Amino acid sequence: MMTAIVLAAGQSTRMGGQNKLLLPFRGTTLIERMVDAVIASGVESTVAVLGHDADRVRPLLENRPVTVAENPAYEEGMAGSIRAGLRAAPAGCDGYMICLTDMPLLEAQDLARLLAAFSGRPAGKDILLASHQGRRGNPVLFAARYREEVAQARGPIGGCKGIVQRYPEQVLAVELGNDHAVWDIDTPEDYQRLLALHGQQRAAGGESLP
Repeated sequence: MMTAIVLAAGQSTRMGGQNKLLLPFRGTTLIERMVDAVIASGVESTVAVLGHDADRVRPLLENRPVTVAENPAYEEGMAGSIRAGLRAAPAGCDGYMICLTDMPLLEAQDLARLLAAFSGRPAGKDILLASHQGRRGNPVLFAARYREEVAQARGPIGGCKGIVQRYPEQVLAVELGNDHAVWDIDTPEDYQRLLALHGQQRAAGGESLP
């Protein structure tokens, strides 16, 4: 059983006062888009970790099959949110998929490909991450045997970054065949570039959708 942990607690410090999780893209918000992609990927359970602006984000997740956890120490960084997600995950997980919410191009089929790669991974490869033409991206998936080590990690190389650096021989990069895993939104300029390049999609009838 795989649990996806969606990290949605950050302060968006580089977005000029906006919460990037609430930015609109293709008819929804970035947080809703990521959660819906995760749910549709076929993962067995999903935990969304909230923190900054939790009162604004939580209503967007109502009526979705998601366990909501809160990280009251969200100002301390991503490692704390990963810990909160691990605590809220159901018992008996075989692994965890750590998903960032500022990656608007990731689709359910991208995540499903990662889940399939994890299920069929070769022996000795218990840390998987998405990649594009040799460039590493997100999400990161890791086997349950790393759970306590990830949960106890602190500081700038805590969480997934820490285990990726400590166990390079265990890492398997999974090529998605697109650049979705390396597109993230940190600044207003990133968001404007996203809208300029990917802000339109075609509906079945041919009309454009925002």
